[in-house]
Order: sequence, then C-alpha cells, then structure tokens
Amino acid sequence: MEQLAEAVSSVRPLVDVLDHPVRVAGPAAIAAPLNHVAARLGAPEFAVTSGEELGTFERIVSDHLDLGRYGALPDTPPEEIDRIVAEVVAAGFDGLCPSERVLAPDGTPLRAYAAGDRGDPAVVIVAACGMPARLCEDWMRFLSADHHVLTWESRGLFDEGADFGGVSADVESQAGDLLAVMDHFGVRQAHLMCLCGGAVIGLAAAARDADRVSSLSLWHGDFELGPDGPKTHHQQNLKALMEMAATSPERAAAIHPVLCRTMLTTVPPGLAHLVVYPYATPELLFRYCRLNGSIMDTDVSPWLGAISRPALVVTSEDDDTAHPEGSRTVAGRLSGATLNVRPHGDHISLFEAKPELMELAVRFIGSHNPEIAGGHVRR
Repeated sequence: MEQLAEAVSSVRPLVDVLDHPVRVAGPAAIAAPLNHVAARLGAPEFAVTSGEELGTFERIVSDHLDLGRYGALPDTPPEEIDRIVAEVVAAGFDGLCPSERVLAPDGTPLRAYAAGDRGDPAVVIVAACGMPARLCEDWMRFLSADHHVLTWESRGLFDEGADFGGVSADVESQAGDLLAVMDHFGVRQAHLMCLCGGAVIGLAAAARDADRVSSLSLWHGDFELGPDGPKTHHQQNLKALMEMAATSPERAAAIHPVLCRTMLTTVPPGLAHLVVYPYATPELLFRYCRLNGSIMDTDVSPWLGAISRPALVVTSEDDDTAHPEGSRTVAGRLSGATLNVRPHGDHISLFEAKPELMELAVRFIGSHNPEIAGGHVRR
C-alpha cells in the first residue's frame, strides 16, 4: 500500500491535467484501494481497465503506477490506508517542501518551494521550463541538508484554468520570477543551479542583478548564441515546433496529436510521468511553446561579458539534446567560469541526481560559501 501511495503521489501533476477519470490498466480488484488512496491525496478518480484503449498520457500514468505488480492487496481497513497515506505525504516531496503562492512582479501567480534551514547558504534550482518541481526532488532533498534550497514552477503552466492571454512569456519576466521567489523567502543572495533552459533564465537574472547571485552552475544549458551558434538536431527540431505551436492555441491543438504519437518512444520511462507534463494537453503545449520558445530564441551572448560571478559550466561529450559546443562557448566567454565535460549525459540524466553529480555540485557551491566547504554526498 505504501508503494501505491508513493506512485499516485508522484504522478499527481500529470493526472491533474488529464481528462477525468484517468484510465489505467490493472486488475479490477485494485480499483477500490487505488481510488481510496487517490481521494486521500486529493487526486482525481481513476478508472481501472484492461488497458487496450488507453491514450498516450494515460499509458504513461498506467506504466508508472504498474498496478499489476500488486496482485491481490490485503483487505486493508480504510483508517489504516489513511495512516499510510499520511506517512507517505510527510516523508515525500510535499512534506519536504510544501508549495507556497508567490506573485511575480507583473502579478502572475507562481508555485514556489523551499527546503532546508533558512539560516543556511541559499541555492535556487532554476529547472528546465515546464517541468514539475518534484522532478528536482532528489536534488532538493540532498542539497537541503546544508542549504536553504528554493525552486518554482514555470509561470502559467501549473494553473491551466487561468487566463494566459496577459501572461508575459519573455525571458526577462521569467528572470523576474526567480528574483520574486528569492524575495518571498527572504533570500538576499544565492547560488543559481540552472538546468537546461533554466541556464538562460539564470544568466538573465545574473546580468540583471549581480548582487543577488553569489555564483552559478549551468548544467547542459540550452543556449542560443546567434546564427552561427551550434545546435543539435533536437534543438533545431524543438525550436521549429515551438515556433509553430506558439502561434495560437488552435495551431498547438493541430500539432498535439502528431506529438502524442511519437511521445512514448522518446521519453525516459522512469521520469516520463513528469517530463511529459507540458505536452499533456493542447493548451499546455501552447503555453509551454510560448515560454520555452522565448528561452530558445534569446541570444545569451550580450550577457556573458557582463557576468563576473564564479560559474561552473557542465556538459558532456555525447549530449545530443543541448549541443556541448554551446556550453564550451559560454564557459569561454564567462570570465569566472570553470568548464566540466563529462563523458556521458544530458539534461534528463541530471534529474537522476547521481552521486558523482551531487559531489561536483556541492564541491563547487561549497568553494564559494566557506562555511560549508567540504560538504559531502549523503545517501
């Protein structure tokens, strides 16, 4: 029952935006305990089926829940299920960092999260655009042992019912969100840990207000560096998709079914239920393409010469998502940069938070916060 509660809790961001009830494959006997757990977690109802008629995103949910593994669950009393669910919530992401509502400078509501002691050196995780915050859970759990760790979810993407017409999608507004989250939690200065497209937002914030940034780490950054800047096929194709789908909600709706047909073959199984979130509905796709399209279109070159804060730039030899040469170029133009090129990896592998990556991160952050220098990986 504990595993079931953990799985339902983890898949909440995706199931919340799908049509309800969300169909999942499994034995009929699992339906009652599954929906009891869902109700206690505030999740929508599930319809347990044979699995033959599942849509793309329902299949991703179903694969994550993997209801067939439970066989015949014991006849657990409702009050015992409630106790188990409460323990799972307390030990999980929601217990680690409950969400708080923050207003951006332009009035856009944001969901922000904080973990760790407010008296410790601060780290802001600037995640890839459109990703649920719980994708960073392993990083937040690890770093919060010695840091006050903040993050937030992209504007306009986690309240699909809200009007998106007046929401600014430009990078400057997204950098303003970062600073607003710091203000909300009373953080004057922080290390910015920037993942994929989040590296663009981090650079924008550092160029805008260097006093708020003690140092940066840019992990597999997706950088626009002008017409001659290096791009992988993935970057070229994604940028073209963003341009088309950002045109209008109607255009995004036309593109959405084509995208769904290829989705299951291109996402990592262990993280799929979180990574696919901004593609889950035509409306989310439209909003995501406006926000991430702005990130991919913004040339970071003008900021690089103006930023003198210490920076760790991480890429790999074989990253076919964000071109490694983009990171090499950025590291060469930042006066305080250290380049780390790993043999393998991309921005998706970052969310697995492997020990060697944690060690690299905490060593760099600690070297610019003497009071925590020598921090080590805790498993």
